[in-house]
Amino acid sequence: MLFAVMGGCAKLLGAHYSSLQVSWARAFGHIVFLLVAFLPRHGLGVLRTRRPLMQLARSALLFLSNLAHFFAITFIPLAKAASISLTAPLIVALLAGPVLGERTTRARVIALLCGFAGVVLVIRPGTSVFHWASLFVVLSAASYGVYQILTRLVAGVESPETSAIYSSTVGAFGMLLVMPFVWITPVSLFDIGLFCALGILGALGHYCVAYAFGYGPANIISPFQYFQLMGSVAVGNLFFGELPDAYTWLGAAVIIGSGLFIGWSQSRKKPGGA
Repeated sequence: MLFAVMGGCAKLLGAHYSSLQVSWARAFGHIVFLLVAFLPRHGLGVLRTRRPLMQLARSALLFLSNLAHFFAITFIPLAKAASISLTAPLIVALLAGPVLGERTTRARVIALLCGFAGVVLVIRPGTSVFHWASLFVVLSAASYGVYQILTRLVAGVESPETSAIYSSTVGAFGMLLVMPFVWITPVSLFDIGLFCALGILGALGHYCVAYAFGYGPANIISPFQYFQLMGSVAVGNLFFGELPDAYTWLGAAVIIGSGLFIGWSQSRKKPGGA
């Protein structure tokens, strides 16, 4: 739900500022907020990581996901973008077997195929309603899905606080080289507030993600992302007067149904198992 509100803030800012600046502000604000929150309690030890390369890979994937998503929602409605982004849990389910060793069955493979068919319903390539920006949401979802897999891999060796801080390092500091070329000084206190809100909402959201993946399998945790769709519909309607069409609802229902089936089947106990 935090990510849905963050998306609304990003869409408002995207009308006047570069997607690069919006993405950087989200990453930099994330770092600053979490350092202020965690350093007094945990000290500099919270910055010590046992998996530096994996943390940097997570950070790069998250920045790519945010950049692609923030760019896309300047052209397409929030609810449509949120529906397409629901493929992230399906990507997690696709990779959970070979990468995490979480069991996969034929029924789950069929559910994955149905889920991706739902994406086609939402995007509708080849029709008059297709918008090329939808493909950037697909890129965002794929990046975020792999990010979640890596988050699960580091969850056993890193604290949620450490993982949450490192998740935005690439965007926060790597993009400083680009900022002088795209920077536009915020023109109002309202815009400054929106820029600050991006970092706070993103930081809280990804701390929750890192914390959750420390306690459950990726296939079970990831489908809870579906709550983001309802939040995005509410934010899109409230801020921009947007409502999804029937095909978007139908496609989202297929995607959600597929993801929920995968999560449900993963949570079932093996016969005679614990």
